[in-house]
Amino acid sequence: MDNAIYTEENNVYQIDCSKALWSSDCIHEVYHQSNVQLSDVDFIIEDENKIMLVEYKNANIPNAVNPGGFNPCEDKKINSILRKYYDSLHYLGLVEKTKPKEYIYILEYPNGDSTSRRMLRNRIKPYLPFNLQNNMHKPEKMISKFSILSIEEWNNDEIYRNYPITKCEEVQSQQNNT
Repeated sequence: MDNAIYTEENNVYQIDCSKALWSSDCIHEVYHQSNVQLSDVDFIIEDENKIMLVEYKNANIPNAVNPGGFNPCEDKKINSILRKYYDSLHYLGLVEKTKPKEYIYILEYPNGDSTSRRMLRNRIKPYLPFNLQNNMHKPEKMISKFSILSIEEWNNDEIYRNYPITKCEEVQSQQNNT
């Protein structure tokens, strides 16, 4: 793990994975270089017990293109979120990461709240492989948990707060003051 602090694609927020056993933000690059048409999650974090696949979407940032037009409940957006999970499993297989997998969708958007995130989670969850793995009766699970959280909820979670998400400028300001 060369750099355990990853910046999201808009360079506004970063996630600090320095406490992880292993982490990566390079699936997209690997897939692109390999010329495969697969989607990918933004970050993968491994701790002692599990692998966390993290997808990050923030329509509340400055310079967001049409933030009011972003609707995470659109079928196209939901299908994209589902595909990112399934397609990322190929990468995990190739790097031999077999621990239980949690999928966390960090979502910030205008008028988003815990109720709307819970409703969206309930809409997406049936299409993830929970029923498939239960019907197959295999010891290794494809997924153990699915959550949709805000940045604040992520940072307040007992486990996830070990990998804090902060604004890039806040971190730089703190480093300059020390």
